[in-house]
Amino acid sequence: MQTQTKPKPQGRGAASPDARPNGGNLLTVSGLRIAFDLQGEPHEVVKGASLRIRPGSVVALVGESGSGKSVISQAIMGILPRNGSITGGEIAFSDPARDGEVTDIASLPQSSELMRRIRGGRISIIFQEPMTSLSPVHTIGNQIEEALVLHTDIRGAAARAETEQMLERVGFPNPHRAYDMYPFELSGGLRQRAMIAMALICRPALLIADEPSTALDVTVQAQVLALLKDLQAELGMAMLLITHDLGVVANVADEVVVIYHGEIMEAGPVEDIFRKPQHPYLKALLAAVPHFDMQPGERLVSLRASGPDAATKGGKPAKPEKKPAEPAPSAPAILRVENIVKSYSIKKGSFFSGGSQESVRVVDDVSFEIAHGECLGLVGESGCGKTTVSKMITRAVTPDSGRVTYAGASGKPVELTALEGEALKTARSDIQMIFQDPFGSLNPRMTVMEILREPLAIHGIGGRAEQVHRITELMRQVGLDPRYLSRYPHSFSGGQRQRIGIARALALDPRLIICDEPVSALDVSVQAQILNLLKDLQADLGLTYLFISHNLAVVDYMADRIAVMWKGRLVEVAQRSTLFRNPRHPYTRALLDAVPYPDLDRPLDFEGIRQRPGGDGTGWADIYRPLGSDGAAAQMQFLEVEPGHSVLVRAGTSASEVA
Repeated sequence: MQTQTKPKPQGRGAASPDARPNGGNLLTVSGLRIAFDLQGEPHEVVKGASLRIRPGSVVALVGESGSGKSVISQAIMGILPRNGSITGGEIAFSDPARDGEVTDIASLPQSSELMRRIRGGRISIIFQEPMTSLSPVHTIGNQIEEALVLHTDIRGAAARAETEQMLERVGFPNPHRAYDMYPFELSGGLRQRAMIAMALICRPALLIADEPSTALDVTVQAQVLALLKDLQAELGMAMLLITHDLGVVANVADEVVVIYHGEIMEAGPVEDIFRKPQHPYLKALLAAVPHFDMQPGERLVSLRASGPDAATKGGKPAKPEKKPAEPAPSAPAILRVENIVKSYSIKKGSFFSGGSQESVRVVDDVSFEIAHGECLGLVGESGCGKTTVSKMITRAVTPDSGRVTYAGASGKPVELTALEGEALKTARSDIQMIFQDPFGSLNPRMTVMEILREPLAIHGIGGRAEQVHRITELMRQVGLDPRYLSRYPHSFSGGQRQRIGIARALALDPRLIICDEPVSALDVSVQAQILNLLKDLQADLGLTYLFISHNLAVVDYMADRIAVMWKGRLVEVAQRSTLFRNPRHPYTRALLDAVPYPDLDRPLDFEGIRQRPGGDGTGWADIYRPLGSDGAAAQMQFLEVEPGHSVLVRAGTSASEVA
């Protein structure tokens, strides 16, 4: 059904409507209400939300998981789940291709012909996880071309040419070859570029980007954001950006709408939102984000302690607490990694043609040490070898060469790479891991009691009564009610599940904990809780951390020293403050330049990001290049450029030559 509609009142901070249809807006959401049928009872998740999107503008919809952001986008696209329904309000879309004629999307059946024309043709969407959004059995070209065939009259060779042109426009180096590739053959960044190509192939008037960079590394994220800005300007489209990353919002958005539990808390121009926030929830959200300008001892403010309810009751952010003393440089090393190497064999060619084996070195001569009580941050892009290093430390993977030495409770160094059987089992109890995905790392068929008791039972620690007492203590230690012990993982939020993962890691009283991207799957508000908890546990229990992440602001908040990893090698190691003040390696600088600050006065240098040196080091000074002028591998060495600050350079380079 197609209807002419009158302009509806705009959300707080929106401009007054003008005489044009739909108030001059491309899309106006007015008083939208959405409910889900849960066991026969309606559960309202969007409660009278109103927002507007002007032609050619970027509106950021900001909020935590469960706030209703993605549900609003699903309603706009007409793809609500079967148990979801629009119970009130209007979604007025003024299509420029139809002379601004206004259609109320909320009143259209999702399977109607008009809705199918709008969906994908005039309004497109990019989802958060490109690997699960792309068909694994169809080529990239097939999937992009499908949208073109559905919404236009272009067919055959012309459709392929149009698809390859779009692949080139979104940054594929070889569009003709990329057309015939499958999603599993592409990196995360290229898969997201393929999703963008699919969304834009029909030149939509509105692009909905639902967390388009959350699953990407910081450098790839910056490239994708630069690409979206370029394409938006080139195609003249508007964009609804759904995110919880305020750094992305500050660098991309024109207007911001803040949502909490299905209700709009605040809306307005990006300048007002960041410089003059009014609502307590927005202020708390800004205070929960780690940033590089935090004072010594300053803590992140947890939204759970200062959310809308607490804030309106006079709740105040926690005062900065005294930071535990940093480990002295002379503190003994609890872990020493020396020249570890790991290679994997991959098969080239198809399954039927046989093909050849090729060895790929994923960790290349990595060495570092961690002092007792220290937190060493290990940062780098996906695929650089960070997680493989952690697996070799825990002996989940055996290195091809090199040594990993651990000084246990006795203080006597033990070579982990030489341990077997019971000796390895005992050593592993002292080194535990907290994993990235709090849901995937917990057995869904086990209760929390069973999950936490399992490591105690495996290592034969105590009887049942002692184990239950220990588990109860662990629950309190990580801030969970012991009454939840009989529940299963699915009944907890992401932050609560990560707390269970932390409790499991603490069960055996380890001295060293490897945190592998422990907050990358969490919202900024929950992230603040978990990071504060990890810092408190480190101070209270004297723990040592290896903290692996690609989020530099998080590492800056947690770590004492930082090691930067690139293509299997460490390229720079320094104290946290030194590294951010004076980065020496070009890759470290590229990482720092790609961090989006939630600060309007520190915008991303998108022009510099577009001109970033290639992954092979092209354009970098000769002293940093791993290849010689003849293409042969160059001999590299770690050079100390100042006390405690080392950088990987070509052999024979002096400290005065390092920029």
